[in-house]
Amino acid sequence: MTYTYKIGIDASEHDNFVISSDQTNLLQSSKWANIKNNWKNDRIGFYENNNLVAVASVLIQPLPLGFTIIYIPRGPIMDYKNKNLLKFVLSTLKKYGKTKRALFIKFDPTLFIKKQLVSSEIIEQDNKETFDIINNLISLGADWTGRTTDIAENIQPRFQANIYKENFNQESIPKKNIKRIAAVRNKGVTIEFGTIELIPEFAELMKKTENRKGINLRNADYYKNLLDTYGDNAYITMARLNLVERKAKLEQQLEKVKIVLSKSIENNRPTKIMQSEEEISRLEKEIKFLNSKITTGNNNVALAATLSINFGETSENIYAGMDEDYKTYNPALLTWYETANHAFELGAKWQNMGGIENNLNGGLYHFKSNYNPTIEEFAGEFNLPTNKFLYLTSNLIYKLRKKLRTRNKNN
Repeated sequence: MTYTYKIGIDASEHDNFVISSDQTNLLQSSKWANIKNNWKNDRIGFYENNNLVAVASVLIQPLPLGFTIIYIPRGPIMDYKNKNLLKFVLSTLKKYGKTKRALFIKFDPTLFIKKQLVSSEIIEQDNKETFDIINNLISLGADWTGRTTDIAENIQPRFQANIYKENFNQESIPKKNIKRIAAVRNKGVTIEFGTIELIPEFAELMKKTENRKGINLRNADYYKNLLDTYGDNAYITMARLNLVERKAKLEQQLEKVKIVLSKSIENNRPTKIMQSEEEISRLEKEIKFLNSKITTGNNNVALAATLSINFGETSENIYAGMDEDYKTYNPALLTWYETANHAFELGAKWQNMGGIENNLNGGLYHFKSNYNPTIEEFAGEFNLPTNKFLYLTSNLIYKLRKKLRTRNKNN
């Protein structure tokens, strides 16, 4: 066998290989480099007897003094069980990294240690094959960062909640969650799908989410770039509430309950009286809230939204935001449900809801568990040093910088 490589392979050749593999991931699509436009980019193809057998879309971050860091998100895409190929790819990347004066090459391939369907009572065991691959990578000079315990320790989440189409139906999702989703609809919340035209409202929801969580995300230009870059494969799912229509419906309900109350008083039915009084209080409270929100302008307000991108037969829920003022309507629950539904209608086989806490016990995990996802644990990150001395020093600085950024984000 003869292995060769080529730097700068055609985007369509690269993408076709990624899509046809069992490691398809949006972050290895050629267009992702257009999103990360503050990085430089190369596409490297690896060939066996002139047949493409591996690819890597690499991001190159310039550093002071002419150095760089190279990052391969969710790649390279290849058969990791093929030891000869693995050896060639890593040695080639190391040579390539030296030409870019890279301190090290970071990569976090699609290698799973464990997959666990939330609703399954069978506890899945660690994947032995993955650990065999990890050991092979280490023997070839890669430095494994290990099974990290904090979601912030990795660039990409090491744990994610991924909905597979076959597990997303009325029978698979817990009945209590189906009822909760129906309750959101009954409150007047509707769903709209769109693209560029929804960016202003989407960006505003994201800004409110940033303020609530004390984090910095992206701006409207960034979201527009995502939608422009991926075109028909990108969409926004937005939950809305027509305040005026909702108020009118509540006022009708209020009149009916008042009639029931008067008859209950007349017939001396204490239990029914108490129930009616509680219902009147609830209705009046919501009407008062709606009155405080109704304006002379647009009263069909955005409550929550997600931005998703489909690539091949996969789908990624990239960003999600919500207006906390309307949390009692539980709009995110319906929004995420319809986001996944729409992804499957567009041909996706799975829809990734994104990262969750590594300890599987936090707000992200509990919310996303509502949709019967598969919890996937990645092997995590590997660093491939191009210069041993520079790597030890630079990696220490990298870790310290990441800790400081995480600490500042949490303060």
